[in-house]
Amino acid sequence: MRVAIMQPYLLPYIGYFQLIAAVDRFVIYDTVKYTKKGWINRNRFLRDGEAVTLTLPLARGADELDIRDRHVSAEFAPAKLCAQIAGAYRKSPFFAETMPLIEGILHHGSDNLFTHLHAGLTLTCAHLGIITPILVASEIEGATPLRRQDRVLDICSRLSATVYINPIGGTELYDPADFAARGITLRFLKARAHAYPQFGAPFVPWLSILDPLMFLGRDGVRETLLDAFDLVGGLDAAVGELPPCIDAA
Repeated sequence: MRVAIMQPYLLPYIGYFQLIAAVDRFVIYDTVKYTKKGWINRNRFLRDGEAVTLTLPLARGADELDIRDRHVSAEFAPAKLCAQIAGAYRKSPFFAETMPLIEGILHHGSDNLFTHLHAGLTLTCAHLGIITPILVASEIEGATPLRRQDRVLDICSRLSATVYINPIGGTELYDPADFAARGITLRFLKARAHAYPQFGAPFVPWLSILDPLMFLGRDGVRETLLDAFDLVGGLDAAVGELPPCIDAA
């Protein structure tokens, strides 16, 4: 059983979906604190050859609130944000295929931040044909005092995980020996910079998933999910290959 655990994000970059596709169960935290300067409710897209920020504005809330207790601002105008994105990508080759997905995500009816982000991930995975179940942390662990690695290990144990895969940025956060003591192989996913045409301008990497979808389309991104990452660290030949969980459609 291959497991990954992450915070939910708004239209995350392609490596996030590579991670979902590489595991058998993908868990998203709902009971972690919202961080103001993080990427939970914002991302970047391409406009006039430069990366610009798109944001899901939030209603005021106490700093100690978890993601599931935060709400989207009543002043959020999804049609306005969709118009900005459409203006930036209208001439992209897969605009007609991709824009309905983006509109569906940004026009999601719930004002709850976690519900909104969860729906966005689910809709994008369905669009890409990724069939990995997306689970909610609190539904697995209930109330928990555990934090960081201990929390990850607990969730992995509850799911009978044999492999835990984390983005490469977490190499300093986890101890392979602690995972091995639980019978779990620790691996890290390193996304490859995958350049593709962006209106003939110099390539801007690591933008929101909406960018490769606009330029490569659903099928092109599916190929990238299969090929454009490496699994490093904690290698164990007995684990074998880790084919992405993608349907045959």
